[in-house]
Amino acid sequence: MAKDYYNVLGIDRKASQEDVKKAFRKLAQKHHPDKGGDEAKFKEITEAYSVLSDAKRRREYDAYGQAFAGGAPSGNAGGFDFSQFQQGFGGNVEFDFGDIFGDFFGTRGGRTQTPRGRDISIDLELPFKDAIFGTSRTVLLGKVSTCDLCHGSGAKPGTTLDTCATCNGAGRVHETRNSILGQFTNVRVCPTCEGTGKIPKEKCPECKGKGVHRKEEEVVITVPAGIDNGEMIRMPGRGEAIRGGVAGDLYVKVHVKPHPDFTREGAQLVMHLPVKLTDALVGTTVTIQTLDGKTLEIKVPVMKQTEELLRVRGRGVPLDGRQGDLLIRLTVALPQKLSSKAREAIKQLQGEGL
Repeated sequence: MAKDYYNVLGIDRKASQEDVKKAFRKLAQKHHPDKGGDEAKFKEITEAYSVLSDAKRRREYDAYGQAFAGGAPSGNAGGFDFSQFQQGFGGNVEFDFGDIFGDFFGTRGGRTQTPRGRDISIDLELPFKDAIFGTSRTVLLGKVSTCDLCHGSGAKPGTTLDTCATCNGAGRVHETRNSILGQFTNVRVCPTCEGTGKIPKEKCPECKGKGVHRKEEEVVITVPAGIDNGEMIRMPGRGEAIRGGVAGDLYVKVHVKPHPDFTREGAQLVMHLPVKLTDALVGTTVTIQTLDGKTLEIKVPVMKQTEELLRVRGRGVPLDGRQGDLLIRLTVALPQKLSSKAREAIKQLQGEGL
């Protein structure tokens, strides 16, 4: 049975040439044998692409089927002469390997990517108050950092850098490798100069010519106001360094310790305030201490329920340029013991229907 090339690539018969290319690129990356894919499947999608990417062959295929568009109806991968790919893609088949296979061989669009150091992460425990109002912490990290003596060049101070003989100063080396599609040229970072194109005439005694080395480094972490438990602070460029590239990032995961009097609900601070039964019945004024250490006088109105809520504007969590509110949850605290005099007074109130 003739193959349905459109079905092989998973596209509609009215698909544009760009859609054909995109579909092939996606499937090629998935099934490429050098990436552990299925070679038979890869040949099948390559066969489909060779026909549908060429306007003339596609018209023939649409009109007459596989026999006319793909050559002989039998043999050579079901009517497709695969040797054309090994001969530089004859038959007007255009192929941009840098675009399609860039992710396989370390390049994209013919350009190598800048080396990047390793990201690192740490945990930071904070008191509840510091998480609400913000703070800064200085931590000592052991990580790969740029050498302070040679400033990353790898050369002994006062000496020069020579052109790398391995890559002739390009910082990249070309390697030829064989594949089922023929030969590929893979461009990668030069292992001798690590992409810099230069090697030190005399190596730095501190980093042994590497430009980076492991050391302990003080890092100041600025904790923004209103950060919540479990949130992450990203510090670009404060991860591990790499010669000839950019440093990775430092990620700080924040763990907030609970407070005995306050909790948090979004931008609101919440505190619980027990109220004596008599104060709940007639109202009162109490003095409380806020999270920032200030004192406030709070008027407790006559309570009509055993639990009520008071709101103090602008005394909550600083968040997104505004400050939330302080919520005071009033709870009637029933006495554990009653004196005989108090018991007698309550009985009189009971007689009045209270």
